[in-house]
Amino acid sequence: MPAIRASADLRNKYSEISAYCHATNEPVFITRNGQGDLAVMSISQYDQLLEKVNLYSKLAEGLKDIKEGRVESFDSAMADIRKGLGI
Repeated sequence: MPAIRASADLRNKYSEISAYCHATNEPVFITRNGQGDLAVMSISQYDQLLEKVNLYSKLAEGLKDIKEGRVESFDSAMADIRKGLGI
């Protein structure tokens, strides 16, 4: 279950929220006037999230290439890799 805190807690209990984010690797959702407003997370959690987004983007690009017929055989790809490595 996600942690949900009021915006005043971000100002008044910053250290507590920071410790929670680092200890659990989970975001804290901040509300303002009873409505969701922000998600706060540690830098390491943010970096992991960006890595996942980048990976999903690369996978989507590869799937699009397959769908559009931009593929080559394994042997051809390995030959290109070996050539690039000077093997």
